[in-house]
Amino acid sequence: MDGIVSFANKILDPLIQLGAAPMMTIVLTLFAWAFGVKFSKALSGGLKLGIAITGVGAIMNILTTSFSNALQEFVANTGLSLNVTDVGWSPLATITWGSPYTLFFMLVLLIVNAIMIFTNKTNTFDVDIFDIWHLSITGLFAMFLGANLFWTTLLVVFIGVLKIINSDLMKPTFNDLLDAPDDNPMTTTHMNYMMNPIAMFLNKIYDKVFFWLDRYDFDSATLNNKIGFWGSKFAIGIYLGFFVGILAGISFKDMLTLGFTAGVCLELFSVIGQWFIESVEPLSQGVTNFATKHFEGRQFNIGLDWPFIAGRAEIWASANVLAPIMLLEALILPKNGILPLGGIIAMGLTPALLVVTRGKIIRMIVIGAVLLPAFLYSGTLIAPAVTEMAKSVGAFPENLPASSLISHSTLEGPIEKFVAYFFGNATTGDMKMIIYAVIAIAIYLALFIWYAREMKKRNAEYAAKKQNN
Repeated sequence: MDGIVSFANKILDPLIQLGAAPMMTIVLTLFAWAFGVKFSKALSGGLKLGIAITGVGAIMNILTTSFSNALQEFVANTGLSLNVTDVGWSPLATITWGSPYTLFFMLVLLIVNAIMIFTNKTNTFDVDIFDIWHLSITGLFAMFLGANLFWTTLLVVFIGVLKIINSDLMKPTFNDLLDAPDDNPMTTTHMNYMMNPIAMFLNKIYDKVFFWLDRYDFDSATLNNKIGFWGSKFAIGIYLGFFVGILAGISFKDMLTLGFTAGVCLELFSVIGQWFIESVEPLSQGVTNFATKHFEGRQFNIGLDWPFIAGRAEIWASANVLAPIMLLEALILPKNGILPLGGIIAMGLTPALLVVTRGKIIRMIVIGAVLLPAFLYSGTLIAPAVTEMAKSVGAFPENLPASSLISHSTLEGPIEKFVAYFFGNATTGDMKMIIYAVIAIAIYLALFIWYAREMKKRNAEYAAKKQNN
């Protein structure tokens, strides 16, 4: 397999070195061109996607930095300390792409996606290949624990197949959340939505135990219709900025700045989300024409990065409320070693909560608070592996002592990290770990199968509703 790894790196590495935005510009342009779209139109879509990705990154950086700085004030005031530094997602992406195995996993998953399409196991073209690093880091963690490349590849393919199936399952919900027609091609294969099964399980418990809270629940559209500006994204950002500012004990002036920053970021996400929608239109038309000609009109989906749904204010409202909750949980949870700073805006969780609850903010916050410890423990668990990988590829932060551990508090796919932990240890021959790995994988798969059935029921409801209308 070393020859395949070398081949994948030789072919794909120059593309990866360009960075996420240029890489995805090229990928979307070539995909659209390959499906018969005029090159100039394909390029315009690709450029819009690159601009959208850059915009999301810039706004996320502003939002994360603003809230991290405020919460660092809170930490400084309390004198608290934990031993794992939360560096956020960007350094981890750099570290993961520094491994030659990430490009190999990308090549394998592209082949798997093609096989699934031609065997009618999925309708989704996964064009969001940059974010394959979220799955790759799970495989690299298993390898760190002892798994060889063959077994690790099987684990990556197993999760990757479920991830692509999930993109089909979520498609009608995205249409509903975006108020889009059935021929809207957008879905996502992003790793953060692999939290859907466990979030849905907790949502069912919520139905039984906390159903009475639904009378107080709302989504951003309902709130906006009732009270106008005071329910807008601007206003929600200001409320939450003030809330975090009070928690941090910062000055009134800084509190105003934080509130206005949060407000403008939430509103800009809505604008940038529209850029994602526009960027995929040329490819969508090309895929539609191709399907009509070669697949008897079969409708295909396009798997994008998650922010095409970022215009929904519930994602940011819940994320900003969950930020101080996560900080509190980090301080009181036994065996947790990570202080959430770089990942304080929980994008590894809130998009999944939006899909599962369909935008009910109180549900998102309650279920999110229950799930956040999984992220904190996952971040703590992988810290030794991440630190060693960072040093091996020369990406360890220069401003940290060499003895420090680094990780990410809200890294996508925490459940998969636990599966990888048992899987990696099982490949060493430890019988106890083999049993644990079998149990973990069995539960993981069973939960996904149950979730898939629930989503199919929901999708049937969507179809029936449209038929009645």
